[in-house]
Parts: sequence; structure tokens; C-alpha cells
Amino acid sequence: MNQHGGFDAIVIGSGFGGVLAAWPLVHSGRRVLMIERGDWVARGPQNWAPDGVRELSPHYDQTTPYTVCGDDRGKAGALHCVGGGSVFYGGVSLRFRENDFTSSPEEAAAGAVWPFDYAELEPYYAAAESLIGVAGTAGADATEPWRSTPYPQSLPGLSRIGCRIADAASRLGLTPFRLPLAINYTRQAGRNTCVGCAHCDCYPCAISAKNDLASALLPELLAHGLHLAHEHAVTRLVVKRSRVTGVQCSHTRTGQTRTFAADLVILAAGALATPHILISSELQAHNPAGRMIGHFLTRHCNAVVMGIFARALDPAREFHKQIGINDLYFGDPSGNGPAGKLGTLQQIHGPPPGLVTHLLPGLVARFGLRLLDRMTGMIAIAADQPQYRNRVEVGTARNRLGMPEALVHHTYTRRDRQARATLARTASAVLREAGAVITLKLPVRTFSHALGTVRMGNDPAAAPLAADGAFRGIDNLYITDGSALPTPAGVNPSLTIAALALRTSCLIAGLSPAQQIRHTIPARRSISLEVIHV
Repeated sequence: MNQHGGFDAIVIGSGFGGVLAAWPLVHSGRRVLMIERGDWVARGPQNWAPDGVRELSPHYDQTTPYTVCGDDRGKAGALHCVGGGSVFYGGVSLRFRENDFTSSPEEAAAGAVWPFDYAELEPYYAAAESLIGVAGTAGADATEPWRSTPYPQSLPGLSRIGCRIADAASRLGLTPFRLPLAINYTRQAGRNTCVGCAHCDCYPCAISAKNDLASALLPELLAHGLHLAHEHAVTRLVVKRSRVTGVQCSHTRTGQTRTFAADLVILAAGALATPHILISSELQAHNPAGRMIGHFLTRHCNAVVMGIFARALDPAREFHKQIGINDLYFGDPSGNGPAGKLGTLQQIHGPPPGLVTHLLPGLVARFGLRLLDRMTGMIAIAADQPQYRNRVEVGTARNRLGMPEALVHHTYTRRDRQARATLARTASAVLREAGAVITLKLPVRTFSHALGTVRMGNDPAAAPLAADGAFRGIDNLYITDGSALPTPAGVNPSLTIAALALRTSCLIAGLSPAQQIRHTIPARRSISLEVIHV
């Protein structure tokens, strides 16, 4: 085992929590190593092939699966690639609402309390939107929080199917709005602009027009001094005298082990992998809230409502993810749903053809493929309640990396299911008003919105992280991914994770959020695409 030092900081993970945490550190001249378990996703026509979809791609790894118990049972793989989930996501970049930073009575009873309010995070939201390149239209969403800056890009016109959904929602008395998207619509040197295809959500962008982190930020960070060790899985954090003194890794192809060292360690492996690493490293023993680590897992209580139309409505396979509806965000105005926060509705495309073929038997799959140009849908994203019993823990068996097997336990509350059902009813009504003859509701079983397993807070007994993201009990360890969020809100979490990571790193580096615009990074001569050569 070799020891590699000489770094000021190590960032574990290249998703939103990792890349946005690395940005201020590189900006301030620190020597930063980023460790990523996955590989780069090659870009080209293969990304839009049936097997380019997330679950069928070679980047969806099932060699060290999670054992899932509760509402869903079985083995679940995980996505590992440079840029993390951003490479396969749909680009929706919503801020949490102002009231999302005030806990409900149920959340407060579970100790899920934000240590600051929306105003504290707002400048970092603005900086994250600028860095990522979010396109949006302010003012149409009645629940939208105040903002100090305009969106950095404008959105293009609606597709035909987007107009159809928006018009139907308006006829029902709802207030549709344009979803803010991390997609490149502005001509700039070296970047392609979006062509409005139907292969966005769940697919990598074949022309790199989506502002995923591997396309929009990592190349610039690498050009200005970031070191990247990809295909390296972190297996243990070594702690001595209340400091992380080593980050042990295993190369995912060769199995060769190495240990890296730095003065500062930022863990951003995701809300499932981060507690897995912490518990495998026995760091809960150092934290006054150690018994909370891995617990209070939230994932949203989501469902896809798909509408099937009598005639083809999208023969050109246009871009679908354009319209959002937040009229039920803070409750059902009709009074038919549960009290309190419900969540959001968002337009989505029909099921990816590759998944239809993969999941359904032959004759059924062929019939389903013939219906795809007659389908569009909406996803209901319902805020779920943090519960101690929902958790990540480790078993006695070891995976191929030598780590204890990760076990995920998750069960929704009755209230979670009611919130989802209420949103789904409205989605179905919109699709029928748009002309659907049949609507189908399908629960979403992924952990793509997993949050809350190592939450921050002011109470050292209830929150493993301090308000600045510092891991209590360890002097040089910070956590900046979705596991730090005390509550899930009812919107996509990626932008909030980015803003939170940027805030933590700016506090460490002594920089303001306004200093994080792209052109302020000083040029350097050296470029290191990988520091480890096997």
C-alpha cells in the first residue's frame, strides 16, 4: 500500500456535492485531489441508443449492490461516473422554497431542523446557478422564493407537447410554469447548444449540451489545477487523534490499493455511500450524534403518471421536461389531501424504449414500443417524512472491495403515500384534460433523490454535522452531499446540494459566493487528468 500526500484537500465524489465543494478550493489556490469511483462517460450517438439509459448503461454498477429492505426488497445497484448523477439527470434546477427551511412539527419532532434560513443560502443558490448555467423564467411560480439575481440564461420556446400540457393545466385553474433547466441554450466557445431531443432525462447528452458537471465544470477545474483519480473506490477513512490521516482506496479494475492524505477531507459520495463509508470506518464512535449516522433517510415518495393518447402526439420525439405545477406544493386547495406540504408536479417523457424492452416480456414490450409516440407523463414528487427507522447500515458480509455490505431499510409513512396520491390525482386530471384516454400511475422505486443520512443542525446530540458542514468529533472532515440536508422539501434536490456544498467550501476557503463566477479562477499551466497511473 502506497501513501500519497502533498494535497491540501481531498474531495471524495464528483457529483454536485463534490464538484461545487472543489470549486472555491481550487479558486483559492489549494492543491486538490478529487477521488471518483466511476469512469468518464464517453459522448456520442451511443448515448441516445436504447441501452444508453441510466439503468442499462455500463456506469450503473451492480457488483457491490445495496441490500434493500422495507417497501422495496432486493438488490439495488448504484450509478458511478465522473460527474455523478448529473450526467444522467434531466437538468431541473429548483431552489427549495423559503418555508422549506422551517421544519413542520413532525420534522422538528424527529430533530430535522435547518440551522439557518433561506436568506443564508440564497447567495450560494445564485452562485451555483451561474456556475452551472441554469436557464429559467422567474415570476410564474407562485411558490418561488425571492432571488437576488436573474437566471443566467433564458429558456427557449415551448415544444408542442409542452404547450399542450400547459394549456390543459391552465384550463383546470392551475398555474403551470417553466421548469428551470441546467441545459446550454447559449452559443459559447467549445460548447454545443441543445437540439431539443427526447433523450435527456435518464440519458447522457450525446453532444454535451446538458450542463452536467462533466461537461460544464470539471474540464475547467482540471485545466486550472484539480487532480482527478477516477476508477478509485474509497473503502475507509483512517483516523488518528481526531483527524482523518488517510483515505484508503481500491482501484475498481485492478484491485490495487492506495492511501491518500491531505490536511482537509470533504466527503461527498452521496446519501447512501457517505454513511456507508463513515460506518465502515467506525467514525460514529467519534461523533456525539453517532447513533444518528445513516438514519433519517429520505428519498421522496414519487410516482410517474403516464397518459396514453388516441393518436400520436409526438412523432418528432420532442423535449418533454418543460412544465412544472406547484399549486399543491403547500397543500391541496380543495382540502382533499393531507394537511401540510405535498410537493411538485413536473412534465416528463414516456418511458425510455430500452427499459420497456428490458423490463417487459417480448410481446408486451413490442406493443408498448408502438405506443411510445402516444405517451407523455408527469412525475409527482412528494415530500416524505424523516424517520429514524429509515437508514443505511452495514452487515457482516463483505463486498468485493472488502467493505462491509451496505443494507438499506426504507418504509414510507401513511402520510407520504397520501401526499403522493393527491399529487398523482392532479397529474392524471391534467393529462386527461390534455386528451389522454388512459392514465397509469407507477411508483418510482429508485434512490436518486436520497437525502438526510448525515444531517446538519445546531443540536450536537441530534445532528452529526455542524451548520458549516463540519463532521462533529473530527477536526478536518466535512460532508457536502445530499446526506447533509435535514429535510427533503418537495423539489429536486440537486441545486440545493450544489448551493450547500458551495457555502461549506466558501466558508473553509474564506471566499464570498460572489467570488465564485467562472472567470475568476486564475489560469495555471499544469493540467492533471489523473494523478494515479496503474
